[in-house]
Amino acid sequence: MLKYLEQAGQAATEVLRVRKVSRRGFLGTGAAFAIAAYAVPADAFPTWAVGGTHMPNGLRDDPLIFVSIDADGTVTLVAHRSEMGTGSRTSLPMIMADEMEADWSRVRIVQAEGDEPKYGNQDTDGSRSLRHHIQAARKIGGSVRHMMQHAAAQAWGVDPDEVRVENHSAIHASGKTLGFGALAEAAMALPVPTHEEIAYKTEAEFRYIGKGEVQITDLHDITTGKAVYGADVALPGMKFAVVARPPVVGGKAVSFDAGAALAVPGVVAVHELPYSNIPAKFAPLGGIAVVADNTYAALQGRDALVIEWEGGPHAGYDSKAFMAEMVATAERPGGAVLRRQGDPDAAFAGAARTFARTYTQDHMAHAPMEPPVALANYTAEGLEIWAPVQSPYTTRTDTADALGMDPADVRVNVTLLGGGFGRKSKADFVTEAALLSREVGAPVRVQWTREDDIRHSFYHTASAERIAVSMDDAGKVTGWKHTSVAPSILSTFAPDSGQQFFIETGMGHVDMPFAIPNVLCDNGAALAHTRVGWFRAVSNIPRAWAIGSFVGELAHELGKDERSMWLELIGAPRTVDPAAEGYPENFWDYGETYAEFPIETGRLAHVLNLAADGIGYGAALPEGEGIGLSVHRSFVSYVACAARVRLVDGQVTVPEMHLAIDCGYAANPERIESQMQGAAVMGMTLAQHSSITHANGAVQQANFYDYDVVRSTNFPANVVTHIVPHPFSVHSTGVGEPGVPPVAPAIANAVFAARGVRKRHLPMGVSV
Repeated sequence: MLKYLEQAGQAATEVLRVRKVSRRGFLGTGAAFAIAAYAVPADAFPTWAVGGTHMPNGLRDDPLIFVSIDADGTVTLVAHRSEMGTGSRTSLPMIMADEMEADWSRVRIVQAEGDEPKYGNQDTDGSRSLRHHIQAARKIGGSVRHMMQHAAAQAWGVDPDEVRVENHSAIHASGKTLGFGALAEAAMALPVPTHEEIAYKTEAEFRYIGKGEVQITDLHDITTGKAVYGADVALPGMKFAVVARPPVVGGKAVSFDAGAALAVPGVVAVHELPYSNIPAKFAPLGGIAVVADNTYAALQGRDALVIEWEGGPHAGYDSKAFMAEMVATAERPGGAVLRRQGDPDAAFAGAARTFARTYTQDHMAHAPMEPPVALANYTAEGLEIWAPVQSPYTTRTDTADALGMDPADVRVNVTLLGGGFGRKSKADFVTEAALLSREVGAPVRVQWTREDDIRHSFYHTASAERIAVSMDDAGKVTGWKHTSVAPSILSTFAPDSGQQFFIETGMGHVDMPFAIPNVLCDNGAALAHTRVGWFRAVSNIPRAWAIGSFVGELAHELGKDERSMWLELIGAPRTVDPAAEGYPENFWDYGETYAEFPIETGRLAHVLNLAADGIGYGAALPEGEGIGLSVHRSFVSYVACAARVRLVDGQVTVPEMHLAIDCGYAANPERIESQMQGAAVMGMTLAQHSSITHANGAVQQANFYDYDVVRSTNFPANVVTHIVPHPFSVHSTGVGEPGVPPVAPAIANAVFAARGVRKRHLPMGVSV
């Protein structure tokens, strides 16, 4: 996401060039064949346009993805983006393997280190890994297949048209075959084909793409305990550290006594980490670190520290009072106008009736199952890091800056991530380990506990969303006003203006796609008092929560069926014209070219109907049950949720949920279904449990006993995913994040249908 801030609005003109690389320079192997993909002007690859023109890699001629083939036929593919369950470590190599006709059982995948000059953009965020690299992966695979075909033709002295490449071999019309290993050296000597020379597969010829039959690469290791996560890496002589951090953001230790801590058996040192000014990007909070021979001793030593903390500028932060201030701001006129369509003031002045509601949401913590952890080894030769990070190159450069090093002297090795959700795009925990390794003169692993993770995160912003509509005598909506108030992610990077910026406002606010003639979207100011960071689906969560809940309320107010209300507001199928509908000039379409990824309301209505029909919306239900609907476009995908709620002794249970997604061409249906199931889990958690509150500046929650998540006892027994089919000619779009936003409002609407109780605050709790 850092690239969004540093480069948003720049026009990318690069797609792909494939070239050979040194076979011994490929990850230090002796591969017989190795190629890389590089960026070139977009008009060189016209057949399949790619997205991301507002999120360039940043450096011209970036190598994106590598492939090598050993003499024994083993194909090694590099995954240049991090794996945290989304499947990017599998899906992109799978596409390469398919296009090159590699046998998947003979493919080995290795993880790239953090090196964007070598691999291109490595920020695994924004639900963009596949949509930005599917074509690059195909071109790499197609280049390999072309070169294998021509190498075999040379070996046999025949026309290349007489040779086909299939299942890891070149096959002549006569039946002769040569395997990839036998052809690798000769293929390496051939020129890399141009885009026009490659005979790409047709969709009907795909073996893996779009089939949903390839399991994630690390599935066996994950399920058998062999997978290597951050805390699984060990080095000889390694020390273990934990950190006592200031309870209030911007605070620091006035004094500390380390005597008792140093007396704990196994504790070897106590160090004060440097404090950063706030805002400070993704720098550590500072604090007092205890270094020991094992984690238990470090924890015991930390408990024995005597520290006097200074609260700093946010010591008086009370989130309850702050929420009341945000609500007051949202409910009074005067916000910064972001979108104006038609004449909303006249629509409200002449309305037969108006209707308005305010929806709120607390701060939220990511709470991945794997808390932050990093191992760093600082030596005279440089710094080497092992960590579960979403942005490995930003990790490398940020840590180098913190230590005053040249990034060329820093290596970041990416382990599997036990969940990320945006938390692990911030490398503060890595910098802590690097600083301590330099101080101690040995490898140091910094381990965050669950309490550390909950109390010292970069939280999802709190928000207040006010929506009002004007209506005519027939109950037709004629005007729409939506005021959004929330601390901005920009407060983490720059002096805080209190205003959200165009990326945040482009997530379900100014891009509201309803067929309403008069629209006003504005933004009220709210200063941040804690660290705000990217979170799965980001600002789409409060926007979908507000809009989805409001549509349910409006349907009840007008005595209309909920699905009919949604479809009436969406209107007839159309492609939204941002200029004609008053969108701001800097409208952010998830970094994509709007002409390639427009808002199509027919797709929005279609997924709504798919989910509603799938769950049996409209059928009679037993007493205490209800079905709720919601639909939202985010990350250029369209997702609808239909949730069935059953009240059991006043507790809200969700026995069934249907999620319908239109993500363009579905390259890996198995991962799409998995991501929708994960979205159901996280969406329910946000709906019922996720609340970070502050008193006297400090976070009040600590662990799963007071910051709970959905458990197996209350997870839907039946989560059904409906994937809208498309041919390959329709752009693949986002999957990792867009499933989350519609879940909470669908549950809220279902609770109302079941009991007549309306929830307007997230989390809404587990009971009614």
